[in-house]
Amino acid sequence: MLEAAGLTKIYRSGILRWDKTVAVEDISFTITKGQCYGLIGESGSGKSTVGRLVAGLTLPSSGSVLMNGRNISGMGAADRKIHRSKVQMIFQEPDGSLDPRWKTSRSLAEPFRLHQLLPEGKITGRVKELLNIIGLHSEHLNRYPFELSGGQLQRISLARALALETELIVADEPTSSLDVSVQAQILCLLKELQQKLNLAILFITHDLYVARQMCQRVAVMYRGTVVEEGDTEFVLAQPAHPYTRLLLESLLIPDPDARKNRVGTMRRFNGTELEHTYKDRRGCLFYHRCKMKNSLCEQVKPDFVFITKGHKVACHHAEPFSAAPKIAVI
Repeated sequence: MLEAAGLTKIYRSGILRWDKTVAVEDISFTITKGQCYGLIGESGSGKSTVGRLVAGLTLPSSGSVLMNGRNISGMGAADRKIHRSKVQMIFQEPDGSLDPRWKTSRSLAEPFRLHQLLPEGKITGRVKELLNIIGLHSEHLNRYPFELSGGQLQRISLARALALETELIVADEPTSSLDVSVQAQILCLLKELQQKLNLAILFITHDLYVARQMCQRVAVMYRGTVVEEGDTEFVLAQPAHPYTRLLLESLLIPDPDARKNRVGTMRRFNGTELEHTYKDRRGCLFYHRCKMKNSLCEQVKPDFVFITKGHKVACHHAEPFSAAPKIAVI
C-alpha cells in the first residue's frame, strides 16, 4: 500500500546555505494494508521526520513515497489534498493540533466541510458516530480543548483522523505525554480500530514495550538511518545490531537476578554524537559508541545483511546475540 524508497531529507543553513544537516538518509520500507509498522529509536534519530515525509507534510530532498503506486511528491494540489485525506497524522501533543477556540463538534466536523464529503445535514450525525467509536459521549461535543483531559483530547484527535476515508495513520508518539493507565486505554483503542477498520499504521515510538504491543514489524533508527529491520518478535528477542542491544539494555528489568547478570556492552553517549552533520557520515554512524568497532567500521558504511528471512541489519559484525535480554509481553 505504501512504499518508501531511498527517503532522504537534508536541511540547509548558513548565509549561503552551505551547511547541511541530515535529518534522514536513504530510508526504505513497505507498509501493507492492515499492518502496524514501527519506527523505534532515541529522540533525535529522525523518526518524526520520516512520519512527516510519509504524511506529505514535508517533501524529501531525494527518494520517494509511493501511496498505492503513486509518488506523492509529483502530485498536483488536487491529488495532494486527496492523499492527505487518505493519510492522517496523530501528534504527540493532542492539544497542539486542536484549535483552542473550537468546540469538539466543530473540530470533528471540519474535515467533512474541508473535503466536501458529506452534505451539511449529515455531518452532525457522522460526528456523533465518531464520538461513539472512540468511547466519548455527546456531552463532550460542546467542550473546548482546555475542558478535556489528555486522554480525551487524544481520542478526539484519533476520531478526527478517522473522519475521512483514511487508509494509513501516522501515529507520532501518540501516548508519550499521557499517564500509564490512559496510555493503555489509547493503545487498546487504536489496536481495536486498526483490526476493525483494517487500517495501516506507521507507529513512531521510543518505548520498546509499546512497540512490542502494537507493531508487527519494526525498523530501528539511529542518526537518521535504519540500522535494523524485521518482525518485532525477532528484532526485540534477538537483536543483531549493537545499537538495538543498547536500547534493550536501557530497559528496566523487574527481576533483580536478570539485572545483575545482564552485561552492558556500550558506553553512554554525549549530546554531540546525535548531531547529523553532513561531514561526519563516513563509515558506520554507530562507530563512536560501539565496543565492537574496528578500522573497517570507521571507513566503510555497512550494507544490510539478512540474518533470517525478513530480518536484516546494517553491521559489519552482523550475527544474532544470544545474550540479548528478553522483553515481557505487556
